[in-house]
Amino acid sequence: MTTTNIREAYIDVRKLSETICEPLETEDYVPQPVPFVSPPKWHLAHSTWFFETFILKSFDPDYKVFDPAFNYLFNSYYNNVGDRTLRTDRGNVTRPTIKDVYAYRHYVDKHVTRLLSASLVEKMFPLIQLGLQHEQQHQELMITDIKYILGHNPIFPVYHSEHNLVNSENAESGFVKITEGVYEVGYSGNDFCFDNELGRNKTYIQNFEISKALVTNEEYLEFMNAGGYQDFNLWLDAGWAWVNENAIDAPLYWHKIEGEWFYYTLSGLQRVNPKAILSHISFYEASAFAQWKGMRLPTEFEWEVVSNELNWGQRWEWTNSSYLPYPGFTKAAGAVGEYNGKFMINQMVLRGASVATSPNHSRSTYRNFFHTHERWQYTGIRLVK
Repeated sequence: MTTTNIREAYIDVRKLSETICEPLETEDYVPQPVPFVSPPKWHLAHSTWFFETFILKSFDPDYKVFDPAFNYLFNSYYNNVGDRTLRTDRGNVTRPTIKDVYAYRHYVDKHVTRLLSASLVEKMFPLIQLGLQHEQQHQELMITDIKYILGHNPIFPVYHSEHNLVNSENAESGFVKITEGVYEVGYSGNDFCFDNELGRNKTYIQNFEISKALVTNEEYLEFMNAGGYQDFNLWLDAGWAWVNENAIDAPLYWHKIEGEWFYYTLSGLQRVNPKAILSHISFYEASAFAQWKGMRLPTEFEWEVVSNELNWGQRWEWTNSSYLPYPGFTKAAGAVGEYNGKFMINQMVLRGASVATSPNHSRSTYRNFFHTHERWQYTGIRLVK
């Protein structure tokens, strides 16, 4: 994206968010079944709030906010911007209506595109870039949150008949060998990256081999049938507690019906495809499976140095690396500095991208991060020996 095509990029990204929501009924926009899932209506409004707050309020002296209450309702975690509604209460915000939220989006879009036609583009460029990348992150979250909302409806409604998203299969097999040595990791270049990718640094890596293929449903079924969820020797202590406290015995969305495994997809409830790539796995499950196979998960640095030899992008891939800052990492001043840095504790890094990732939103240095028990994203397993 350059300053010459930023207006077109803005329109395309904003349109995709609304396209994702086209199959929804009005009632689908509001539910919040668990705290980590946000209603689609909230995602639409929050991504709009970002542009209103960081672009229009900063660069358009004549701009009048759409509704002063929206700053409280649709701020996510930016303490520098002011008070906000609790994350657990996002599903309780039945008003404003979805009609009001779409009016809000179109109002902000009108003012932003007008501003992008002015001479301020270069000054706004970094924040516009960040805002579009931010919305693309929320587009992926919308897809996974919609799946969670509909997937916990007892009638397993269809979102879209052509959006299964979990049927992809591996195109390669075997292992890639990497020799020990000092390698450089971290972003290098002039295009966009998040601040947590910066601080290109050297790391020493031992000899290892990494699988060209991700673990399939068939392979994971073998683990399940061998008593993988019942063998405490395979699990990290916190993982074993999680399994028992939550009665976990299968990946998320799997249901055993009359002796056969089915899973919920965005195309509805379907039989598990044994050859398809496994999805919706927690770090705990990935770690236990690797232990059962006599292998391990890659570190994020191992993954990055071999990424150009892997066919990645179908699933977010768990690594055995804690989410920590690179050498020399510094947080930006103000609200923008809250974007990544304050979350660098108690989470694990995932690499790659997924079938739900927006176009042009993936690169080999991208560092995603989630808590060890979370599995509503399209997460999978790649093994190392």
